[in-house]
Amino acid sequence: MEWMSLNTLREKYLSFFESKGHLRLESFSLVPNNDNSLLLINSGMAPMKKFFTGEVTPPRNRVTTCQKCIRTPDLERVGHTARHGTYFEMLGNFSFGDYFKNEAIPWAWEFLTKELEIDPDLLWPSVYEEDDEAYAIWHDVIKVPEEHIVRLGKADNFWEHGTGPCGPCSEIYFDRGIKYGCGSKDCKPGCDCDRYMEIWNNVFSQFNNMGDGTYTELEHKNIDTGMGLERLACVIQGVDNMFEVDTVRKILDKVCELSGKEYGKGEKSDISIRAITDHARAATFMISDGIIPSNEGRGYVLRRLIRRASRHGKLIGINRPFLEDMCNVVIEENKSGYPELIAKRDIIIKVITNEEAGFAKTIDQGLGILSQLMSKGSVLSAEDAFRLYDTYGFPFDLTKDIVAENGMQVDEEGFNALMEKQRNLARSSRKAADAESWSSDGISFDNIDKTEFLGYTQNECTAKVLDIVYEGEHTSTINANSKAIVVLDATVFYGESGGQVGDTGVIVGANSAEFAVSDTQKTAGGVFTHYGTLNSGALSVGDTVTVSIDVQKRDAIRRNHTAAHLLQAALRSVLGTHVEQAGQLVNANAVRFDFTHFSPLTQEEITKVEEIVNNAIMKAIVVNNCEMPIDEAKKLGAMALFGEKYGNIVRVVAIDNESVELCGGIHVTNTGNIGLFKIVSENSVAAGVRRIEAVTGSNVLALLNSYKSSILNTAQVLKANNPDELTKKAEQLVSELKERDRAIEKLEAKIASAQTDDLIKNADVVGDVKVVKALLNGVDADHMRTLCDTFKANNHDVVCAFASVNGPKLTFCTACGADAVAKGANAGALVREIAKIAGGNGGGKADSAMAGGKDVTKAQEALDAVLDIIKAQVM
Repeated sequence: MEWMSLNTLREKYLSFFESKGHLRLESFSLVPNNDNSLLLINSGMAPMKKFFTGEVTPPRNRVTTCQKCIRTPDLERVGHTARHGTYFEMLGNFSFGDYFKNEAIPWAWEFLTKELEIDPDLLWPSVYEEDDEAYAIWHDVIKVPEEHIVRLGKADNFWEHGTGPCGPCSEIYFDRGIKYGCGSKDCKPGCDCDRYMEIWNNVFSQFNNMGDGTYTELEHKNIDTGMGLERLACVIQGVDNMFEVDTVRKILDKVCELSGKEYGKGEKSDISIRAITDHARAATFMISDGIIPSNEGRGYVLRRLIRRASRHGKLIGINRPFLEDMCNVVIEENKSGYPELIAKRDIIIKVITNEEAGFAKTIDQGLGILSQLMSKGSVLSAEDAFRLYDTYGFPFDLTKDIVAENGMQVDEEGFNALMEKQRNLARSSRKAADAESWSSDGISFDNIDKTEFLGYTQNECTAKVLDIVYEGEHTSTINANSKAIVVLDATVFYGESGGQVGDTGVIVGANSAEFAVSDTQKTAGGVFTHYGTLNSGALSVGDTVTVSIDVQKRDAIRRNHTAAHLLQAALRSVLGTHVEQAGQLVNANAVRFDFTHFSPLTQEEITKVEEIVNNAIMKAIVVNNCEMPIDEAKKLGAMALFGEKYGNIVRVVAIDNESVELCGGIHVTNTGNIGLFKIVSENSVAAGVRRIEAVTGSNVLALLNSYKSSILNTAQVLKANNPDELTKKAEQLVSELKERDRAIEKLEAKIASAQTDDLIKNADVVGDVKVVKALLNGVDADHMRTLCDTFKANNHDVVCAFASVNGPKLTFCTACGADAVAKGANAGALVREIAKIAGGNGGGKADSAMAGGKDVTKAQEALDAVLDIIKAQVM
């Protein structure tokens, strides 16, 4: 057995199965495509489920892949052991109704023993206890000794997840040696010790689980295999765990270099080194596939990984931003297998450094507050944990880690209840791959051939009705006034995809049949579904019809879609190549374009982008739209949608030197057809994602007319003789308002001074501290803050607490003078306690704080509690 690098092993496996007639596919994105049952791709089979179910036709009946995977159920354990990790690669060879056990088993054995030259005596196959067929192949064909084949039960060697395809499996184990064993004479695969490591799993998908405890034979049997690349590398390289594998070890060594720590010399530092190593790998690949940090879904998984890595960096003495350095090593070690990492380097670095910098602003403050809270007792309350998260942005996962490290507990159940109640934050989690995983959304069109789309070059065509769905059921005929879905053998209607909305128009048949199409969709199998209403006549399966789109609406959509391509090119020119499309909506009214960027665009940048796009429009450039092999498209420099998966043949939209993109949408034939382009708005939609909304053509004229109307109306209100005087009139009004504001501030200061004199005379005395409290209904928060500031500035020994009810809103404001703070008074703690009485929360500094309450009827009750709270603080 010869040592090989992880990258060599990956290539050797894929090349081997190519020699067996398999089509090599690039790894699918970590983001599931049209699969709501998964948050992230977690196995080699996951992105190909619809190939197995027959909903989508595979590009070939034999396929091999090395799939990027993320699993996070044990995220808190990552680093604590060398076994746990979130990112891994899964090698797989798949058959969709082609070969079966007689080929899969010998090929697996051939690869391991001939290609990799692993000693056969170190390999142990296992089979499902009732699978005599697989046993016979291992024993009679491969000639594996009977004592080296293990029969295991359903829990170990039968693969199924709810209803749907399932079947027995045969695993191959590697014997790591006696030193890893338990010492038992009966030790063999299936034992709980570490001696026998599973390296390959062959799943024979031959049954259909009916959901009632019975199984039927599948007409077309499938092969689904999986072999962890890192685990295989452990065997070939003779190392104990994935952190010692060559490419991963180089990432780990970078952590050691940056921290000055030596791996293997300290239990605590080793935990952090492993956590950073794993999380840097996972984060790099997730960002490469278009995932951006956020507070929900897969974006939240990414945020947790980055922040956890950042915190572990601090724990081992890395007190500067360092994740960029880690990402660069990850990219260098994996670029041969994933060349897209090089192309995405800029965006990967920008996203991870931006998130790291944002977290740095909150972590120091959060750690200080958490330290204070932990000194109160052995259990951190749900309210305190939630306040850390909600007010200070301190991740609950880190709170749990730190609390556990200090031998404490946190009320996680209470925290989750507060999250649901206060924030209604939908936390997406991994769903079990049950029946939902195997079923297509909505109505099935599995038995219908792919629709021929003619809409790239035609606005009208003749077609045959293949299917009609009425009230959720397939039917042969519908009558007037029926809302239905119509499927044709050919269409000019574009089915919604790629951010472009579906077409509208009309389908006309014999005998006055007129079906008004209000929307067009497209299934994963390429069947176009026309949604609408039959206004007159009757329509039946088998009818020949005339299919016509709304040309005026289609033309408006064309303009907006091509403008979106020019917009992306302009943004990359002005802002940098880190800009990537993160979402898009193109309809007849406007284009909405989401893109990766980390700060608002300046007015100068917006103007420059508009200028670039409009210059391209005025040049009247021919727009070329054609199909070609994806390798040719890449040579042209065609941009692909961030994280999208493409087939071997792609459609390329090329606008001279301005823009070249992979796109299946509808476009103008010449940029001059767009007319005009105008950005309407630019704002943030998520961390690291900006959104531009823009209009084209006649919609620009409508926008300009709207602006003109607003200007004329404003001029009339300000009594300007003409629009040219509008600026002068506005400046004059602003100046007058500022003067009035200054006068109001002076008056409020006088009122506050008078109020403080009156209130201080009636102050309560607690020890050496004066306590002032009052219900000031109708007073806004700014006025209360001013009053508090006046009190603490003029009376160093005072504690003041005010409440104000404004309609349904209850606000508390507290302050403590310098001497009062020195004696133990704390405005933040005070306002938090009184706000709780009214069902609210809040906090602040020791000398000044604010909070909100929910129950306005409890305002006075909350103020009545102030004296007791202050006594506890200062006595």
